[in-house]
Amino acid sequence: MSRRRPHEEEDGYDRAYRKRRRVSENQEIEDRLESLILRVGEKSTSSLESNLEGLASVLEADLSTFRVKILRILTDCAIKMPEKCTIYTTLVGLLNVKNYNFGGDFVEYMVKNFKESLKNCKWDAARYALRFLADLVNCHVVSAPSLLQLLDNMIDSANEDNVPQVRRDWYVFAILSTLPWVGRELYEKKEQSLEHLLVQIEVFLNKRTKKHHNALRVWAIDTPHPQEEYLDCLWSQIRKLRQDNWAEKHIPRPYLAFDSILCEALQHSLPSILPPPHHDSYQYPMPWVVFRLFDYTDCPEGPILPGAHSIERFLIEEHLHSIIEMYHLERKDCAAHLLNFPYKLKIPLEYCIVECIFAELFHMPTPRYLEIAYGAILIELCKLQPSTMPQVLAQATEMLFMRIDSMNVSCFDRFVAWFGYHLSNFQFRWSWEDWDSCLTLDLEHPKPKFIRETMLKSMRLSYHQRIREILPDSFSCFIPAKTEPDYKYAKEGA
Repeated sequence: MSRRRPHEEEDGYDRAYRKRRRVSENQEIEDRLESLILRVGEKSTSSLESNLEGLASVLEADLSTFRVKILRILTDCAIKMPEKCTIYTTLVGLLNVKNYNFGGDFVEYMVKNFKESLKNCKWDAARYALRFLADLVNCHVVSAPSLLQLLDNMIDSANEDNVPQVRRDWYVFAILSTLPWVGRELYEKKEQSLEHLLVQIEVFLNKRTKKHHNALRVWAIDTPHPQEEYLDCLWSQIRKLRQDNWAEKHIPRPYLAFDSILCEALQHSLPSILPPPHHDSYQYPMPWVVFRLFDYTDCPEGPILPGAHSIERFLIEEHLHSIIEMYHLERKDCAAHLLNFPYKLKIPLEYCIVECIFAELFHMPTPRYLEIAYGAILIELCKLQPSTMPQVLAQATEMLFMRIDSMNVSCFDRFVAWFGYHLSNFQFRWSWEDWDSCLTLDLEHPKPKFIRETMLKSMRLSYHQRIREILPDSFSCFIPAKTEPDYKYAKEGA
């Protein structure tokens, strides 16, 4: 029998109930905060600036209770939603104005995340963390000299001896891909230090070997578009940006609206960050060649396609590739997000998307994902945008076909597989008469060979009679032989 008095038992029950209720209330508040942070910057009736101001006030009120949770959510957003980088840096800047200690905690947390990403070979996460820290300079959260010190340390890692070139390349690529965000601020405050950094990068690039370049090219010749190695191309884009006084037109900068508030904040200095030394188990991103299919003359009237060496081209392509990376397993979501690209009114979006998808498909030595994934995404894009996307895709196919003589054999095979699959989803309709110049060429020439291989692929997705129907009579030489059953017991003398 219990020796406790009844009122003590009730008190214990009440205490447990109150604790349980407090935990559930805290969980609700945490979920609400997470939802508010994740959704900031999405379409809403009020302006982004007022949303940011309101969210900063809400978070500041909850800092005492949910400090660690808020730090974790903001850091996750910085890494996993790099396209909203400037929105979250502005939010951190506003919180830093209200609570200097929180700003310091956030910088410390972000630096720790950056170091762990480098140690665990999470190269994209490390690059996004570096970009975020750099953008915090624009929001007066991080001091410019301490960021330049970090970039100098990374250049020192790029100049190490007896380490793989892919490691050294990555560190230079990480610095160059960060400069569009913070270049203007460094140029205004620390011009000499920035110039010194760029000179070091130029020296590195001039000494760098590019034996891999020819093996990764899609075409054997450089006309009409040069096939540049990725670091050389990005360096040309950064040099063009420097000529333009570091002014670009693609990155949204919501913190400019709060400049009068943010400039009064105290800044934090980044601690000394030394990249971890190379280990034989580390795997680094491989180099690639920048794929170019279109230039501004290929696009009809409308927004102009940025030039090959404009930084906007790099920023657009990086954003589109990250959308493909995030949604490649769900073709419908992927197509919808590609077509809802935030800056679609400023660029010929369909041309940029088609170029990026073919860049992924023809990536050497192998594509990042299954080849059929890119075909499925292109089909969804044609369904969602039937007025423009099929025409752009037909134009791209025509251009690829005209340049097929010098195409890499692996890319030739992928082109055949994609074209056969795509035709099978659109009733095998194609204007074959436009390619009748192939009829006069040797059958082993790449163009006739492409048509014959496409028909073989199509027959696997259809049947012989259908192939006879889709090709004009003049193209009969490209129709595969009809396959007949070979039943040896029915033959004579069996």
